[in-house]
Amino acid sequence: MNPVNPTLQPSIAPAPAVAQSSAAARRPHLPALTGLRALLALSIMFFHYTPPHMRLLYPLIDSAYVFVGFFFLLSGFVLAYNYADRPTPLVKRDFWRARFGRLYPIYLLSLAISFSMLQAEWHARTHTDFFTGLVLTPLLLQGWSPQLATFWNTVAWTLSAELLLYATFPWLIRLPWPKSPARLIALLVAIWALGLVPHSLYILLNPDHLAAPINRYSSGYWLRALKYTPLSYACTFLVGIALGKLQTALALTTRQRTLVAAASLLALAAFYAEAISHVPFILMHGGLLMPLFAALIVGLSGPNPIASIFTWRPLVLLGQASYCLFLLHFNFINMVRLYHVTGRLHLAAFDPWITYAATVLLAFAAYYLVEEPARKALLRRRPSSAR
Repeated sequence: MNPVNPTLQPSIAPAPAVAQSSAAARRPHLPALTGLRALLALSIMFFHYTPPHMRLLYPLIDSAYVFVGFFFLLSGFVLAYNYADRPTPLVKRDFWRARFGRLYPIYLLSLAISFSMLQAEWHARTHTDFFTGLVLTPLLLQGWSPQLATFWNTVAWTLSAELLLYATFPWLIRLPWPKSPARLIALLVAIWALGLVPHSLYILLNPDHLAAPINRYSSGYWLRALKYTPLSYACTFLVGIALGKLQTALALTTRQRTLVAAASLLALAAFYAEAISHVPFILMHGGLLMPLFAALIVGLSGPNPIASIFTWRPLVLLGQASYCLFLLHFNFINMVRLYHVTGRLHLAAFDPWITYAATVLLAFAAYYLVEEPARKALLRRRPSSAR
């Protein structure tokens, strides 16, 4: 399994300005990125439970695991976009409280509603692994163990990486990042290339001694380490921060952003149509497409005709609930199938679409009834620049 997290997820809307006269102006909203996040989350759901009759989109869906990098890239970008170049230092405690308010309530909900999945874990693992996973998973530490990364909630391994990235962000944003666009782009490319080094070495050394060509179903200790452990995504997050800094340094016209967005979409379409089957799986998983994803983010980070497509109201609404959709979809759909829910309700003829619809409705309910109220409750005591 190769799930991703829409993160995996700081808000695409800008953070409120610091409550003082010298505070920086609020950043413009980026609704197109929220709409994009909805499409990425849906692709992940289809990746895990692929609907029939989607031959045209199958190359995209079958490799949707690459969107794990896209979401970490977005996380770094949005945080840097919102917090870079502020006149006052970032208050770490308030920042971490805001991130906790976004991540943990829905995470607890995902574990609670899929509690019955522990029975399968008990039978599939040694007793030592089971109890270790039982301790690590609520603490968001399961991703550090390649063997236990997918324990209980398969897709939640990404939160281990988010925990590391959010924990270090207040220091990362204070590093002496370059100011000029050219140097930022050069740094972005250098970090991207560095991030591909472990995956390239894996191809050369084959430490798991896998005989067959590696694909999404392959498994090995070192392969799982590259796929799931937090350090594997550090460079992706750093590229996102550099990209966020670049966004504030660029002065692109509407026409230029349109061209960047169009070029990135056309390049991605050409890659999926012609090259996807020739590229090693592990390089794809390691972020090979990151420059194209970065270009698309830049293209959609300002008003233009292509960005307006991604601001379609239903997409933006689903994008707001995309973290809930990501974190809840895997176990929810698994349980619907395990307990033959659609068959018992005499709705099997409408499956899998009715299951997808139910999953989306569950995501909306979780967003409006759990995520937003919990986040506001956690932040209500102390208005903060970290919201």
